[in-house]
Amino acid sequence: MTQLQTLIEEIPKYQPGADLAVLERAYRFSERSHRGQQRASGEPYLSHPLEVASLLVAFKMDVTTVTAGLLHDVLEDTGATKTELEREFGKEIAELVDGVTKLGKLAFSSREERQAENFRKMLVAMARDLRVLMIKLADRLHNMRTLDYLAQDRGRKIAQETLDIYAPLAHRLGMAKVKAELEDLALRTLSPDAYVDLQKRVAKRRLEREADINYVITILEKKLQEVGIESQIRGRPKHFYSIFKKMHDQGREFDEIYDLTAVRVITNSVRDCYGALGVIHSLWKPVPGRFKDFIAMPKVNMYQSLHTTVIGPKGDPVEIQIRTWEMHRIAEEGIAAHWLLQEKKTGKDKLDESLLWLRQLIETQQDTKDPREFLDSVRVDLFPDEVYVFTPKGDVKALPDGATPIDFAFAVHTKVGEHCVGAKVNGKLVPLRTTLRQGDIVEIVTSPNQHPSRDWLKFVKSTRARTKINQWLKIEERTRSIELGRELFEREAKKYRLNPTALLTGDEMQRAAADLGYPTPDDVLAAVGYGKASVHQLLNKLAPGATLDTVERPRAAVGTRPKTDQGVRIRGVDDLLVRFAKCCNPLPGDQIVGFITRGRGLTVHGRDCLTVAKSVLDRERLINVEWDVETPALEPPKRPVRIAVYIGNDRPGLLSEITGAIGSKNGNITKAEVTVTDDRRGINNFVVEVSDLSQLQDIMTAIRDVPDVINVERVRGL
Repeated sequence: MTQLQTLIEEIPKYQPGADLAVLERAYRFSERSHRGQQRASGEPYLSHPLEVASLLVAFKMDVTTVTAGLLHDVLEDTGATKTELEREFGKEIAELVDGVTKLGKLAFSSREERQAENFRKMLVAMARDLRVLMIKLADRLHNMRTLDYLAQDRGRKIAQETLDIYAPLAHRLGMAKVKAELEDLALRTLSPDAYVDLQKRVAKRRLEREADINYVITILEKKLQEVGIESQIRGRPKHFYSIFKKMHDQGREFDEIYDLTAVRVITNSVRDCYGALGVIHSLWKPVPGRFKDFIAMPKVNMYQSLHTTVIGPKGDPVEIQIRTWEMHRIAEEGIAAHWLLQEKKTGKDKLDESLLWLRQLIETQQDTKDPREFLDSVRVDLFPDEVYVFTPKGDVKALPDGATPIDFAFAVHTKVGEHCVGAKVNGKLVPLRTTLRQGDIVEIVTSPNQHPSRDWLKFVKSTRARTKINQWLKIEERTRSIELGRELFEREAKKYRLNPTALLTGDEMQRAAADLGYPTPDDVLAAVGYGKASVHQLLNKLAPGATLDTVERPRAAVGTRPKTDQGVRIRGVDDLLVRFAKCCNPLPGDQIVGFITRGRGLTVHGRDCLTVAKSVLDRERLINVEWDVETPALEPPKRPVRIAVYIGNDRPGLLSEITGAIGSKNGNITKAEVTVTDDRRGINNFVVEVSDLSQLQDIMTAIRDVPDVINVERVRGL
């Protein structure tokens, strides 16, 4: 009860008059629900919700949120129900607890999908009540602090997820202390050697560096007092992950990083901030390009400060941040600093503006069905590096680093993006793939005749632009397919002196669509246009007998064997030409999928082919196919496949032994490339004709048995 008593004593300090009795009831409910449960550390499970509640008090969250923190795991880990929670604590607390309940009990096909689906639920919950996210962050922070008690593999997965999802979320909500701790804890788990090494190096240089920083602070304090600026000046050591990232991203050694400690100047007013900046620049020479004014142009997470880097009194770069006390509170606590003020505000305030990214992300996730695609978009949207550009009227738009005029156009409005034909950056016409820089003034040139291009997807950076382009292309592709399907039907109907317009507009068309398994007539025509449905199937449904004994089956294109010769069965579709993708060269025995290409029939890919994985736009063109193992051809066709043979020590006769191993399993070599390095190691690439996956595996096993062969791999593509 000692920890609970601390909570009860702390909450009234920032929320006078709060109902503290509900906390005691929640404590007893949580204790009763988790009785007998233990954490991986061996502690009673109740210690975890108590720590989460303590963190929420540190965030200065309202008593309702702290109560939900005490109860946040009862729905997932105990027999308690949401109805019970509503009855005991009311609907608001029950909704908060339900919002943070993990989806661990549900079965998903992969860890990545599980992560994306969990994050989806969290986002939707955040849209209703941001306190859900505060509880989730407190939960993750305590779990990261106790990560050492978990198995290594599980701990690494949680740490990576924290680095990918939760630390960036804390950053976007302006919670700098939480972000820094999550990143450092993740680094300690993912790269323990690097973490310990940094600890030692930083400790070794700390005394020397602190003496230098204290010298700078002494000079600055004296000068600011002389000009009448009241301030508090302190050194701020950088957290380990930020040092590690700078070393990794910039390829710098530890000894080349001078800004291990920054100087922070906190003043009473914005005027004093700019006054202090003038004093600093009069004392020491500023480093060109290292001044940033986040007071006039705040970050999207509400962060405000002046940043400058100067050459200090000992010739080393010194990073200095200048801010007011209010800015400092927001920089450290972020959204938590705003929480208790939110209910008192009316109209649109900074908090609303700072969460625009969240609303856009929720809009995106509603349109995205593929969990992998959504998770990628989340990582892009949460990536902290941003570029700030201006509209001609002076409005600021925050875009991902590397954004282009197309990203800017869609940020202004969807219609502006869809009809973007050109762009002026700082008054000059530039290509649409131009990378925007900080402070650029961007003007979009539009035309009603311009529409999104698939090529735009190659260089846009923002999730919003990518989603809107994909949506437009999908609608346009369907429209074109309907038109093509109608054209193909009309052409075929006229061959038999039938009236295509009457057939397509009559009542029979709706029944024909239903018989063929399509909801509407347009869906049938789109399927014909895509090549998924046969014109003759539709024609025979609408005019039975009219084409009897006269319909000729389409001939296979030159170089394409008939379907039965290819050894592939297509479920529910006739009259399709079949070819095999060169990007992955599927063999009988591989898991396969078909991809409809208009005018070229069906292309067979391996299910793990990257081309298929990237074809998010065209999911409706994918079709189930399988190898025809029931009626194989008398002599199965040979298919080419590339293999790479890694050599540990080249020697006379080795190539002959490898080719002999291939020949011993009836493989036919059609191409060979041999590369040997100076140290007698090498790689040999062979294109071998085989009948199926089983024969390929036999060949690879035979090659591995050859002395001095390190490994054999199948290489996708030819």
